[in-house]
Amino acid sequence: MKNPAPKPLATEQERAFIDQLAQGTCRDPFAYLGIHQCPDGVIIRAYLPEALQVTVIDPLAHPLAAMQLIDDRGFFCAELSGKKTDLSYRLLVRYAHTEIDIEDPYRFQSAITELDNWLLAEGTHIRPYEKLGAHLVTQNEVGGIHFSLWAPNAQRVSIVGDFNFWDGRRHPMRFHHSSGIWDIFMPNAKAGTLYKFEILDKNGQIRLKSDPYAFAAQFRPDTASVASGLPAIVEVDEQRRRANDPDQPISIYEVHLGSWRRNLENNYWLSYEEIADELIPYVKEMGFTHIELLPISEFPFDGSWGYQPTGIYAPTSRFGSPEGLRTLIRKAHEAGINVILDWVVGHFPTDEHGLGKFDGTHLYEHEDPKEGYHQDWNTLIYNYGRNEVRNYLTGNALYWVERFGIDALRVDAVASMIYRDYSRKDGEWIPNCYGGRENLEAIAFLRATHDMLAKESRNGATIAEESTSFAGVTHSTEQNGLGFDYKWNMGWMNDTLRYMQKDPAHRKYHHDLMTFGMMYQYSEKFMLPLSHDEVVHGKGSMLGKMPGDCWQQFANLRAYYGYMWGYPGKKLLFMGNEFAQGREWNFQESLDWFLLDDYHGGWHKGMLNWVRDLNRLYTQTEALYQLDYDPQGFEWLVVDDADHSVFVFERRAKDGSSLIVVSNFTPIVRENYRIGVNQAATYREVLNSDANQYMGSNVGNFGLIKSEAVEHKSKPYSISLTLPPLSTLFLVKEKAAKPLHKKVKKKKR
Repeated sequence: MKNPAPKPLATEQERAFIDQLAQGTCRDPFAYLGIHQCPDGVIIRAYLPEALQVTVIDPLAHPLAAMQLIDDRGFFCAELSGKKTDLSYRLLVRYAHTEIDIEDPYRFQSAITELDNWLLAEGTHIRPYEKLGAHLVTQNEVGGIHFSLWAPNAQRVSIVGDFNFWDGRRHPMRFHHSSGIWDIFMPNAKAGTLYKFEILDKNGQIRLKSDPYAFAAQFRPDTASVASGLPAIVEVDEQRRRANDPDQPISIYEVHLGSWRRNLENNYWLSYEEIADELIPYVKEMGFTHIELLPISEFPFDGSWGYQPTGIYAPTSRFGSPEGLRTLIRKAHEAGINVILDWVVGHFPTDEHGLGKFDGTHLYEHEDPKEGYHQDWNTLIYNYGRNEVRNYLTGNALYWVERFGIDALRVDAVASMIYRDYSRKDGEWIPNCYGGRENLEAIAFLRATHDMLAKESRNGATIAEESTSFAGVTHSTEQNGLGFDYKWNMGWMNDTLRYMQKDPAHRKYHHDLMTFGMMYQYSEKFMLPLSHDEVVHGKGSMLGKMPGDCWQQFANLRAYYGYMWGYPGKKLLFMGNEFAQGREWNFQESLDWFLLDDYHGGWHKGMLNWVRDLNRLYTQTEALYQLDYDPQGFEWLVVDDADHSVFVFERRAKDGSSLIVVSNFTPIVRENYRIGVNQAATYREVLNSDANQYMGSNVGNFGLIKSEAVEHKSKPYSISLTLPPLSTLFLVKEKAAKPLHKKVKKKKR
């Protein structure tokens, strides 16, 4: 019996590579593995731990050469004379209990070009998500997934997943020195593949990280990324874009998908598709023009409501797939409803699989906690001054607009981004380079994002949740503003809620809380928010804030909503507020829809009807929205009647048509209340919060109200009204009846 052929000896250079690969420290695996030119042809090397035998085969599975085991740790090589490096080959690998036919990932070239490296390092790649992350592609007529990751300080990065037993030794990635990007093409990897990146960090520690650019992710507590492919582009519709303009009606229904409505049998979430089938018709019937979704990027902790995302490119798997979310958005658009997304780019959580200390360094966050740590939320702050981080975030804005058809982004916690001393005491923050408190890098990031959206997308408005008096939030970047389209008016919300919480007997001492907003109304393009923040953390419900007995609470809230819908500024109402849910919002349960049935006295149904009718009047009346941001669109008619807690103002449209809003915030009926008006006209009461159908006392002004030539408070004409208790009225001028048929001139013979 012949002795077996001696095992070929590895060269000294090969042994160095083999040691690095086996120990998981190789930074340049493509320099050794795969196919390379040699003097007589090509040499093919492969690292296949536990393999017993490997054969190089052609595309038709014909054997080309048996590979020799050159190291017991699983290194094989074969030389093929007369061949070139463009050789198309596969590997037939025999293990102890099976034989598999595989493609060699190390024979494929990088999909990252030098231009990509340049733009990504510079932070100017408009669509970085088209290169980084996991992409379903075909190379050399072979389908698979191209993986790429930015981790410049890592000693080694491997792709691991269910295709390689999660073994970081098997597929170390190619490193691009000019950009700090690692990449590899995994042939035959399929859509739905689970994966992560195994990183040997700068300090020699192994870190298992989810993909920052993942387009899908596992459901918690699992944390793997899912290779789902880049969603297709959603075409822009001019009507949708126009619906975001300042002279259009915008009434937003703010929704937390996990608790708007749940499965009654098990209290489990509905899917994106199920939510679409129930939510969209409801919103349409209620007359809202926009839906705002609390954050739906993947997040690990339910109690954060999505405001601590770990993967800003991946829709949360709680409600299904990314395609399911696209279906929800598409159905909203088909119903004529725009979709706003809460966009969280101010901070991220410290979860180990996330962005923190990504490659052993503070890559995405600041190193110093005085700059990089939010004490309030136990989260990390993005380093907006780093090119690649800014590119990651700015690209994400375009991703949601282009790939999901999101119509607007509401940016969370802007104040925490633009102030270095946000929620910090003296000595707990670091001034900017000029000694000031502004975060100049965050400001530059916001401006750059808005400039990019304006240039690259005909769609995509932005809304700032900014709680300070920072100047120019909605001014253009050319005017040194931040570039937002709208800003939440937190001052108006806080002032008016303080007023409404007072006993009506004491409101006359706080009259200015309802009028002060006009002092700064035209400094920004404001939106009036009654958001989720007002019904959590012990704040109770909107109904619970109102004083008095049951009747007065509902009457107060109806009157308040009426004042809000009449006041200049776009509207936002959190779910449940439209039917006056009595208890504080609980993200773990469905809204109390049962309150709308016949067993609850009709109070909540009355509120629902009131909000629906407010929306219908609002969207059909140009005077209520066209000139929100023009002083010509608003005039106080009664602003100083503190003793009676009455407010009256006129709203006007571009064509001069107008509407009068009257609010009486006491439970006293005011008979013969005279109001000065600008012209002789006949008015009609079109909405009355005290009407029967809203569960009011049905006091009002029935029929037509004619002005009189009686001067009142410098106005040449006036009208006399009955003001119902705790109410808001809407009065419109009657127009002359138009003939049903046009007169036709007879032709001359």
